[in-house]
Amino acid sequence: MKSFASFLLTRLGWTVDPDTPKLDKYVLIGAPHTSNWDFPLTLLGLTSMGIRFNWVAKHTLFVWPFCYIFRAIGGIPVDRSAGTTFLKNAIELYQKRSRLILAIAPEGTRSRSRYWKSGFYTIAVRAGVPIALGYIDYSKKKIGIGSVIEPSGDLEQDFKIIQEFYRDKIGKYPENQGEIRIKTARKSQVRE
Repeated sequence: MKSFASFLLTRLGWTVDPDTPKLDKYVLIGAPHTSNWDFPLTLLGLTSMGIRFNWVAKHTLFVWPFCYIFRAIGGIPVDRSAGTTFLKNAIELYQKRSRLILAIAPEGTRSRSRYWKSGFYTIAVRAGVPIALGYIDYSKKKIGIGSVIEPSGDLEQDFKIIQEFYRDKIGKYPENQGEIRIKTARKSQVRE
């Protein structure tokens, strides 16, 4: 599958940054997320890098017959109305498994959003795992994983690093890219 994914991406004109985190557990955030094409391209990119990962999507996508396919390729359905339950379950997964790479799109939607959801950060802090900054840049036709950060628990401070990394990454529909920021009403400290 790795060779086939590499071949297909090359035929489509995409390149993949071959540097990958040599870690068994981390939260992999993916941005920008502006198109339905982001997922299949990311799936090909990560497969070509040899990364086996799990991903989350709204539970309404997991309908017959697609639910079987989505679960087979690492999908985990999420009921957005039950946010705290998902966070708790994700943290428990990290505690139970010896290896888990959980990919999350913090924008939460392909449409323009006013802020990023901070659940990925909460999961990383409470599970004690790093955050890898995955990207899909349509302007350069490049997919990869950049920096890996150890979250300090100070969301606002760590988010400055995340903002700087994604500053020059362009989605398929740049007009759908919202500002990379967190909701200011939340506390900036995430407790373990």
